[in-house]
Amino acid sequence: TAVNYEQLVALQKKYVEADGLRILAFPCNQFGGQEPGTDAEIKAFAESRGVEFGKGFDFFHKIDVNGKNAHPLWEYLKSKQGGTLGNFIKWNFTKFVVDKEGKPVGRFAPTDDPIPKVEEAIKKLF
Repeated sequence: TAVNYEQLVALQKKYVEADGLRILAFPCNQFGGQEPGTDAEIKAFAESRGVEFGKGFDFFHKIDVNGKNAHPLWEYLKSKQGGTLGNFIKWNFTKFVVDKEGKPVGRFAPTDDPIPKVEEAIKKLF
């Protein structure tokens, strides 16, 4: 988790202003109860890891990403970028890269560090 936050912050600092990168955070508590807090508590935790919300890093309400209450955005992302052994989200910090037209062009596992894998995918879009 710390690596994801640290590297997403590094990408934010490197690409937001010059290249227009936007990072969208959607907390979810469907994975071992890792996000049990309120939106404010989760946001404060991320900020303690260096995230600067509102500067190309946007924070949304806690949602479900799997099951009957899955948010429609996540249903769309999963339908366009299927996962290994099924399209469902396996754990927090599954990452999607979406182009400027809203088309998902990459999906990365929670174990895929944002640098270099996500960075390589976003650089192709600039």
